[in-house]
Amino acid sequence: MKVSKFGGTSVASADQIKKVVEIVTSDSARKIVVVSAPGKRFDEDVKVTDLLIQLSENSLKGEDIQNELEEVVNRYRQIAAGLGLDKEIVQVIEDDLTSRLARDKGDAVLYMDYLKASGEDNNAKLIAAYFQHIGIEAKYVCPKEAGLLVNERPARVQALPKGNELLSRLRDEPGIIVFPGFFGYTEDGTLRTFNRGGSDITGALLAAATNAELYENFTDVDSVFAANPRVVDNPVAIDKMTYREMRELAYAGFSVFHDEALMPAFRHSIPVCIKNTNNPDAPGTMIVKERDHSSHTVVGIAADSGFSTLFVDKYLMNLELGFGRRLMQILEEEDISFEHTPSGIDNMSVIFRSHQLTPEKEARIIQRVKDELDADDVYLHNNYSMIVLVGEGMRHTTGLTARAASAIARTGTSIQMINQGSSEVSLTFGILKENETAVLKELYKEFFSNSPIYS
Repeated sequence: MKVSKFGGTSVASADQIKKVVEIVTSDSARKIVVVSAPGKRFDEDVKVTDLLIQLSENSLKGEDIQNELEEVVNRYRQIAAGLGLDKEIVQVIEDDLTSRLARDKGDAVLYMDYLKASGEDNNAKLIAAYFQHIGIEAKYVCPKEAGLLVNERPARVQALPKGNELLSRLRDEPGIIVFPGFFGYTEDGTLRTFNRGGSDITGALLAAATNAELYENFTDVDSVFAANPRVVDNPVAIDKMTYREMRELAYAGFSVFHDEALMPAFRHSIPVCIKNTNNPDAPGTMIVKERDHSSHTVVGIAADSGFSTLFVDKYLMNLELGFGRRLMQILEEEDISFEHTPSGIDNMSVIFRSHQLTPEKEARIIQRVKDELDADDVYLHNNYSMIVLVGEGMRHTTGLTARAASAIARTGTSIQMINQGSSEVSLTFGILKENETAVLKELYKEFFSNSPIYS
């Protein structure tokens, strides 16, 4: 039994949904189908999720929302017409949206969640209706009824293992199950959405709960590539990689797969295959527990921007018991989660995502560190990028860091930070954002273009 998830571009139009149905029906093992909200049909298009966010924001402001509501409904109306479905399903969707808009607005976050989740929820209803329309046994299943339980607020939304027993029963349901991604329900019935891209998480949760033989993640690319194809011309495709390698690359900017989605698959050893809806015969990229890494030392190179670095310097810091804990306590109290903490004897840096900062919070953090930790020097810099080399074989390779540093030096870029995780699966270089593209290209040339395996 396979669980197959289809992303936003795969279900953005009637023609794309017809491809999805053809893919699902071509393999009787494809039992559970997880779908996203309709994505972009062309480059300048707007995702339905973004339309729903705008709709909910305007509704919360008390503005007239008729035009925004009609724009959302019209997207589903066009899809339904292209699939030859009657107007009944469109009315179901419009009534659902109207009902969600009429909900209590006292909690803006929950109100927004209910509106955003309608994108996946109504698309699942529509796609299930199309399966039935062409004579295939299928049904829409609501995450609440199925048992996809999530934790309570205010903690970051995560699935609760106690829902797995109920979810496992989906395996024995007759016909094809069409399941909306992106959201679940707390035990008291409150809807909560995962982070954006969370349909990947839903698919992985269902694959794990039902003990699927394979979790297929259909998107709009043939495979995962060794580098961003928008930066590097014709990067090599990755045929097989481990969960840890994909996790590191997804964290560092590979948007093809949500990094949190790997955990359920990893814990239950469910292999994952990234495939292309528009080219389903392509083998795709397999994500597995282990692989032969003898010929692929570095499997991929990723770059991600939007980082800030807090530099703290204090003489004899290393002798001051609890200094690091108190620094992290300040950041925790300011709602800052960190990414890296490179340090020296008398100094320490904390790297975190810049979106967590405001000018007021930035000034407050600096002042608190000076006052509460009696630091000699404190300053904060923005506009950093992290370049990450990933590969299970790196831990067994001598001179890899030197090769990477030499390649970066050839671009004239100054390295601001080097960090290697304890697992030695990844090697991270902090650089200024302005040098990101040049460094990524040079590192790709060093580890792939000049390699006898790829050249």
